[in-house]
Amino acid sequence: MLTAAIRSALAPTGVLRAGINLSNILLVTARGPTGEPVGVAPSMAAALANRLEVPLQLVPYPNPGALADAVESDEYDVGLIGAEPQRAATIAFTQPYVEIQATYLVPSGSPITSQAHVDRDGVRIAVSRRAAYCLWLERNLQAATLVQTAEPGLALSRVLFEREELDVLAGLRPWLLEQSESMPGSLVLDGSFTSVLQAIGVPRTRADGGASLFLEHFVGEAKESGLIARLLTEHGVAGKLSVA
Repeated sequence: MLTAAIRSALAPTGVLRAGINLSNILLVTARGPTGEPVGVAPSMAAALANRLEVPLQLVPYPNPGALADAVESDEYDVGLIGAEPQRAATIAFTQPYVEIQATYLVPSGSPITSQAHVDRDGVRIAVSRRAAYCLWLERNLQAATLVQTAEPGLALSRVLFEREELDVLAGLRPWLLEQSESMPGSLVLDGSFTSVLQAIGVPRTRADGGASLFLEHFVGEAKESGLIARLLTEHGVAGKLSVA
């Protein structure tokens, strides 16, 4: 139930300021007439603002790391970002609303043909720094070597992969499938090593007083009502990611 206290916690200025990660090309798929982000994530933010009965201001960030770093600087009220344990120290996340498979691409002629062949001694994996799946790999790799881009960026991870002649390129499945079209003989491995779970986060300093519970119910209702499924279709990403 929406109360004045919840509205004040989530939109203290009277406007919902929603942090948006521009680097996720599945959740921000276009730009509007004035350059504003358009896609599933901005539409979710708009639905939340409507539920709170306040105007919406989108606050764009070039990558998820920048969005996470800004959580304590009062630049946004909620952030739409991948829910990861490292980020949960300062951000209180809802249940996920969509999930995206993360997997690997290998070059032509690679002896690596399955997920089970990747985490082995001598295997070098290119990855975009501070992506949610990069954080997962940092926690879980046992033997393979993770080679991160100097700055966050999907395109930079492909450049790194090719320039250093690395063994594996990690990324979101839909993006890797697009890359494979211009990499003759490359293979996107079946299955996934994790799924990136996109959620709505609120700074932990403002997560009490019912704000977190309100957001949790909002996301649950958005899934159950079919809103998120409709947004996936509306923005042309149905089949590339799924309702969590």
